[in-house]
Amino acid sequence: MQQLNERRQKIIDYISKNKSAGNSEITAFLGNEVTRFTVLRDLELLLGAKLIKKEGKGRAVCYSISASGDINAFFDPALYFTKDQDQRNIKLVFEPKIIDELPLLFSEQEINESKETNGQYLEKIKKADPLFIKKEVERLTIDLSWKSSRLEGNTYSLFDTEILIKERIEAKGHQKEEAIMILNHKNAIDHIFEQKNEFKKLDLSHIGKIHELLTRGLGVRAGIRNIPVRIIGTRYAPLLGKAKIIKMIDLAVDKINSLADPFSKSLAAALMISYIQPFEDGNKRTARIIANAVLLANNVCPISYRSVDETDYKKAAVLFYEQNSARFFKELFVEQFKFSVDNYF
Repeated sequence: MQQLNERRQKIIDYISKNKSAGNSEITAFLGNEVTRFTVLRDLELLLGAKLIKKEGKGRAVCYSISASGDINAFFDPALYFTKDQDQRNIKLVFEPKIIDELPLLFSEQEINESKETNGQYLEKIKKADPLFIKKEVERLTIDLSWKSSRLEGNTYSLFDTEILIKERIEAKGHQKEEAIMILNHKNAIDHIFEQKNEFKKLDLSHIGKIHELLTRGLGVRAGIRNIPVRIIGTRYAPLLGKAKIIKMIDLAVDKINSLADPFSKSLAAALMISYIQPFEDGNKRTARIIANAVLLANNVCPISYRSVDETDYKKAAVLFYEQNSARFFKELFVEQFKFSVDNYF
């Protein structure tokens, strides 16, 4: 993620809001304390970073956002989160139009690069001994169970998680629910490996099944929620009303199934399940496992998230809730996908 100062972020926001703008308009917007030379220098930097594009010549030159739609809008998370949640200008409620922007998640170049990366994974498993693959699946299962639980506040270490999964020995000094959460992850991951063909085409029953496996024994009611939920760290309020939730999750699933490549399908599933929050609890866990189920169903390397920074992950999710920008989340997704290809199998 390119680092921007506040002035350059303001330029991006202004161009985005007005669809296009010339340098004189941008200079006037920023005020007298900023010179035309400074604005031109900033615009060249943004052009070099491919955050904006330039059209026309001479006095007719204007600038527009290079990305398509809110879903690819650029926000510098380091700058964005300097403001408290009560000070940020956000989309307070669910925006249905973001479903129509899901096909814009990945550019053709990004899809081709991801396919090339996945080719390394396919070559490795093609040559690998079946016993070795089994051991690697177990290792990835432990890492994903640990990290996904960790992202939900679980305090088990990776070593304690390995002992719990392999030997069913709970770590001392931890709550019983933490062990249940990790073992539930193990069961859900086993399910998506064993039944991966089921997830070639998603439906609400698949999502509900994974949610039930992940929350079993944790006092979470199965099925679509009929109560409000709120998310720590943001004023975004997910949908209210069971009928509305079902309608939007069905629309999102239909759009996900229509996408042409598995990377877009997987990332869209991770984002939309978290954004809609269809269940009382366990939504982000469900989103991560479903996203991996989509990858596995399409012969793509699953993602363990083992090396993801927990704060970055949470910020990326909140940025999507508040601005519908998936850019930061996508960067983490691609980074972790490459990590998994390099470190497993």
